[in-house]
Amino acid sequence: MQFTSTRNSNLTVSFSQAVRDCIPDDGGVFVPSSIEDMRRWIYYIDETTSFSSIAGSLTSALMHEEFSPIICETIATAAFPTAPVVRQLDGSLFMTEMYHGFTGCHRDYGVSYLVSYLETTLQLKGGKAVFVDFTHGGLGALMSKILKGKKNIKAVLVYKKGTVRGLDPESLAWNGGNIYPVEMEGSEAEIKAAISEVFADREFVQANGLTVANTTNVCRLLGQIFFFPYSFAQVKNKFNGEFYYAMGAGNYGSLIAGLYSWRFALPVNGFYVPSTAALARSANGNPVVLDSLVDLKARGEANPAVPANLERLESFFGKNEMMMRNFIFPCDVSDAQRDAAAKELYMKYGVFADKDTASAYAVVKENCSEVYDEDGAFILTAYNHPSLSSDYCRHVIGEAPEMPENIKASLEPFELSRPTISSAAELKKIAGGLF
Repeated sequence: MQFTSTRNSNLTVSFSQAVRDCIPDDGGVFVPSSIEDMRRWIYYIDETTSFSSIAGSLTSALMHEEFSPIICETIATAAFPTAPVVRQLDGSLFMTEMYHGFTGCHRDYGVSYLVSYLETTLQLKGGKAVFVDFTHGGLGALMSKILKGKKNIKAVLVYKKGTVRGLDPESLAWNGGNIYPVEMEGSEAEIKAAISEVFADREFVQANGLTVANTTNVCRLLGQIFFFPYSFAQVKNKFNGEFYYAMGAGNYGSLIAGLYSWRFALPVNGFYVPSTAALARSANGNPVVLDSLVDLKARGEANPAVPANLERLESFFGKNEMMMRNFIFPCDVSDAQRDAAAKELYMKYGVFADKDTASAYAVVKENCSEVYDEDGAFILTAYNHPSLSSDYCRHVIGEAPEMPENIKASLEPFELSRPTISSAAELKKIAGGLF
């Protein structure tokens, strides 16, 4: 599978190069230059097909030029010790719980897949990789678990002061582990700007194997694609009509992952999302990406610390506004509608919902008559375990879900007891000295 840039269609790189380089030299982001037709495979899978098997088969189809099917299966098996859960709430409504990983977030699956892919690649082809990422704490707790025992990957995790949590002391670089956590002065925007400054030094990035673990990295994004064929496989024999996904906005990584799944020939008929300032609905009801008002060549370079999935969305549809109108359905959702949806999910189905899930269900409620009248069904996505939003659940519903022990551990405050840093130069010094 080959990749190109959102800002230069003449650029062509391999998947492994796109993963390692992360940001093209032209300042865009990597996207697939071609998509495999997986129609026969997608119609073959069903509810007996495991998540890791789907991930392994899709990995093999996408990377057959680089790896054998056995290696692709190994990557997927190592990445996914647990599977998402797909539930049928009623005759025309299903829900995919994407949070059954290490720390209760959908991110767990994508990052775990990225780490598994990188470690396998580096073992076979040589080299080292260093993640440099901003985190509120959850990514650090995850990396603390999944980088244990890895020989070729380390991570510099950058926190605002006082937000470090969920780390295992054995995972720390100064204790022989693979994680180097550091607290940095400044706001989140300032910290991310410092990370971008580090990545702007292309020679340094290449020499030290720097990359990121957010969805700027195409491999992390690929790890989110697997949710869609898996959920389809789980529901295909339970409903005979058209399928639509309803999802929270987030950073639009799941939306673009779902669109790539459709390109693989997944039989999905559209994606409903709450409107935001970035992706809204025009006066005549059509989706509008507000960034599109500025030509790509007139924009600044993509910041590797800030996923540019809307730029991928623009690239996906190109100038074909008609296709976008027929697949993306932004819907205005007020706070009152969101909260009412959260209450209904709990009262009707016993489902606790965070704000993203509740907003997605509010979109379902607003559009279900149109979809159901056409013999359609919704697959609702739940990104994160609702216990991570206990305060919201308690405020809206009056009850809060129980928090699993693994999630509790990921939220434990951790006293770093090391000097803070304040510049990109200090960050470069740390990243360049890990191997």
